Amino acid sequence: MILAIDIGNTNIVIGCIDEEKVCFVERVSTNHAKTELEYVVEFKTLFDLYHIELEQITGSIISSVVPPLNNIIRASLEKLFHQPPMVVGPGLKTGLNILMDNPAQLGADLVVNAVAGLQYYGAPIIMIDMGTATTISVVDEKKNYVGGMILPGVKVSLDSLVNRTSQLPRISLEAPRKVIGRNTIDCMKSGIVMGQAACLDGMIERIYEELGYEAPVVATGGLAASIVPYCKKKIVCDNELTLKGLGLIYHKNVE
Repeated sequence: MILAIDIGNTNIVIGCIDEEKVCFVERVSTNHAKTELEYVVEFKTLFDLYHIELEQITGSIISSVVPPLNNIIRASLEKLFHQPPMVVGPGLKTGLNILMDNPAQLGADLVVNAVAGLQYYGAPIIMIDMGTATTISVVDEKKNYVGGMILPGVKVSLDSLVNRTSQLPRISLEAPRKVIGRNTIDCMKSGIVMGQAACLDGMIERIYEELGYEAPVVATGGLAASIVPYCKKKIVCDNELTLKGLGLIYHKNVE
């Protein structure tokens, strides 16, 4: 069993993978102020919650888009398991052919999602990751990572709307009863939820036009379940996609 950790700007996604089975997926807040010992306690608490003994963990792997936290998380895992974790980055085998202008600039999370998308859904494939930012990645029919898009995340958009207006209140992230809102809160819910869903539909349609063919779409990330059900395009929600990708990369490099 391995421990897989994806460090994002808002949340850290944590899970244990036994062979190809994801035993659990949990999210904790990304906190720059925590010490390595505090992260050790957090990880240990999760293991206790799911009745997993430290001896069952044979290795660990990290992907991260928050470089300042890398050393802290790495040190906490070394303290727990007495061996360094694998870190997704240059020098690690992924099997992914990246056709970006500068492949080294591609975020570790996008690499991991693409590896999992290819393995479990085939090519071509469009992957959407809805977190602090909403990212869209495209792998063509020849299994090449050809690029993607970065959009403001759902909560980033909502926070910006509230913080930059005087009279709009903070609202929960849920769909309105109707698309045409009849009060301020329903109008905001429609704009955020239905607006984001319509945005994804539109981007997918434009990707199809540019590729010249359609492709399956899979979405992951903490906010995907709040938006994807209201999209008109068929999108599969896979909450385990990133962790599956980390497991695949770990085994590629161990073997």
